[in-house]
Parts: sequence; structure tokens; C-alpha cells
Amino acid sequence: MGRGKVELKRIENPTRRQVTFSKRRNGLLKKAFELSILCDAEVSLIVFSPTGKFYQFASHESVVLLPPMMERTIARYRSEAGLSGPNDHSHTRSLEFWRREIEELQKTINETEAKLRHCIGEDIEMLGMKELKQLERQLKAGVERVRSKKLRIAAEHVNWLKGKDD
Repeated sequence: MGRGKVELKRIENPTRRQVTFSKRRNGLLKKAFELSILCDAEVSLIVFSPTGKFYQFASHESVVLLPPMMERTIARYRSEAGLSGPNDHSHTRSLEFWRREIEELQKTINETEAKLRHCIGEDIEMLGMKELKQLERQLKAGVERVRSKKLRIAAEHVNWLKGKDD
């Protein structure tokens, strides 16, 4: 008795989709390994999960040499497919772009962490009068929002208790 055909469409349930991805990824890695051994084929496999996690396989004995093996396979693919070769500067430009992006994001993280520390009263020694007044206004507005939410919840609870007594 054989397996039934599976309709090829996106799995909507995220949990089922992740389980299916994991199982099929493992099967794909196993098949790549078997193909490289049985047929003495040069096999490289690159997989990115839906969450962006990176998986790789290269048919080379040394685990230490996996990245160079991948680079060699990719260079060979580019050559066979007629794509731009290793002298293409797009990789360098892309690397520079991501370095700048990382620097900007790190700067944003540092600024956000500093604001958070200010909100809990830490690292405020270097703030001037203008910044302290702005921080005070922001904190007062935040406290007012918290009080308002507490009053709404208390009123809802009182109404629920009144309805329960009726």
C-alpha cells in the first residue's frame, strides 16, 4: 500500500508547517548525503527556514571546509548559469550595506536602552533641564495612562460584581 499524493499548497497552521519543514528538511539533507555517497556527486545544499534560520550541507569530508566548499559550488553554479562571476562587486556592496544597517540598528538600540534607563530613573545625571522636563512630562503622561486603565478595570469589576448580585 503506497502513500497518497499530498496536495502541494502552503500549510496554513504554523505549528504543522514548522513540523513539516523540520521533517522534510531532515529528509532533504539525508537525500543529499546519500546522493553524494552513492553517486560520488558534488552536492551542496543551502536551506533557509521560514524564520530565516540557515541550514547547509556540502559533500566534503571536512566539516571545517564547509563554507569554502559552498563558495566553490556557488562559483561553479554562477559559471554554469552564466551569472556574474566572483569579480562582481555586488557582494562587497551588499556587505557594506549590511554593516551600515547593523551600525544604525545598534545605535537605535543604544538610544532606546538609554531612554528606558531614564524612564526608571537611571543615568539621568547627564541630562539637562530641558531633557529632565521632557522626561517628567512623559512620565506624568504614562502615569496618567496607567491610572486611567486601573480605573477602567476597577469600574468593569464593580459592574461585574453588581451584575453577579442581581
